[in-house]
Amino acid sequence: MYKLVAVDLDGTMLNQYGMVTENTKRVIKNTIQKGIDVIIASGRPIDSIKTIAKEIGSEKYFIAGNGALIYDIQKDEIIYDKFLPKQKVLEIIKICEENSISYNVYTDQTILATGLKYNVLYYQKENLKKEESKQTKISIVDNLYEYVRDKKEDKFLKMTICDDNKTVFQSIIRKLRQIEGIEVLDVSHMSRKTIKQGTEEVVIEYYYTEITVQNVDKWYAIQYLMEKLKITKEEVIAIGDNVNDKKMIEEAGLGVVMEGSTPEINGIANYITTSNNEEGVAKTLEKFC
Repeated sequence: MYKLVAVDLDGTMLNQYGMVTENTKRVIKNTIQKGIDVIIASGRPIDSIKTIAKEIGSEKYFIAGNGALIYDIQKDEIIYDKFLPKQKVLEIIKICEENSISYNVYTDQTILATGLKYNVLYYQKENLKKEESKQTKISIVDNLYEYVRDKKEDKFLKMTICDDNKTVFQSIIRKLRQIEGIEVLDVSHMSRKTIKQGTEEVVIEYYYTEITVQNVDKWYAIQYLMEKLKITKEEVIAIGDNVNDKKMIEEAGLGVVMEGSTPEINGIANYITTSNNEEGVAKTLEKFC
């Protein structure tokens, strides 16, 4: 019997509009009532995940920043963390600024950005559909290098690098890989998100990568929870759609991939469910839990 289900958000639990359907919420709550822990394992910051965890009735833990931290919901505190050192963040910012490429800095509380583009634009549009207390916090900063340099209390989960030109994107990736002590996520396909502008649907497409300190992964965070909960990996289901979900899908007792996921992870799945727009998470839980 499975005892823990780790579910990614974007492209997995959330549909193309960034929402959890009512049916998916119902199925997740039913699964939790059976004694199976359903936790979110996402690249998003704390507050963005908190509101979704509350919506689905997940009340114990969640993983943020692609495994950079585990949050204990009941104690309202971080119980595990692997943050990016400030000096590494500054080094990456400098390279991005010198090459005029879009980047964001994810802290434990907010997303720092120089403007509303790519993934941040998607989060902003998502926020318009939510009450203020449930929104993903976005802070627009004119001089991000100086802001990070002078801030003492911020804890840095990860950075994202985005561009819609593949040649430019690949060039910056090569430069970032020369920095020691960080992990640069190997993403080669375009991210595709849909936002609504009035009555029209607008597609945002861009190449992106995510940067964390070395040895950060959703699976390592799950392993910490497995020890805490005294369960084995055979009792774990992992559901995702992208390369930052690869290790947890590969290692879990049941690794589930969404239909339409990046080809790199399709081959490692034990099961391929329907897409995020066809409630693949709900169908997986109904089938296996």
